Amino acid sequence: MNEMTNQDIKELIQLVVESGVAELEVERGANKVRIRRTLGAGEAVAPVVAAVAPAISAVAAPTALPAAPAPAPAAAPAPAASDDPMSDPTLFIQRAPIVGTFYEAPKPGAPPFVRVGDRVEKGKVLCIIESMKLMNEIEAEESGVIVAKLVENAKPVEYGEALFAIKPS
Repeated sequence: MNEMTNQDIKELIQLVVESGVAELEVERGANKVRIRRTLGAGEAVAPVVAAVAPAISAVAAPTALPAAPAPAPAAAPAPAASDDPMSDPTLFIQRAPIVGTFYEAPKPGAPPFVRVGDRVEKGKVLCIIESMKLMNEIEAEESGVIVAKLVENAKPVEYGEALFAIKPS
């Protein structure tokens, strides 16, 4: 089997950055490389490469990675099981399509795009996720009523993390 070159590893890093995947592990025979995106205090998402051995092979598909669960706010008490929007099968969960920083409004001090109780149509902007210095408008994938906002403003989000719970209509 061929060994990976530095250029091959750079291309894998670029793939991780562009796809928003949180972690990628590639293996060729007994050789393995893991690329993991991490956040430091006040830093943008940056890839970290941990080489277990000098060579790599088959790339794991980004869809093979499990979605990270939404972190619960530290100050809020744990909701009762019946109050948890994630356990209600009738709700549509709008998830983050990319890794980045969640913003509920178009600019600081502006009102949020949506509030709990608002009716939204498919395609309505719900929030912005800043990723790699680009502001990405996140649109509703389902029409309905916002029943929960699941992320705090200006907090980092992972690919697939729950952002909003919507009661379809």
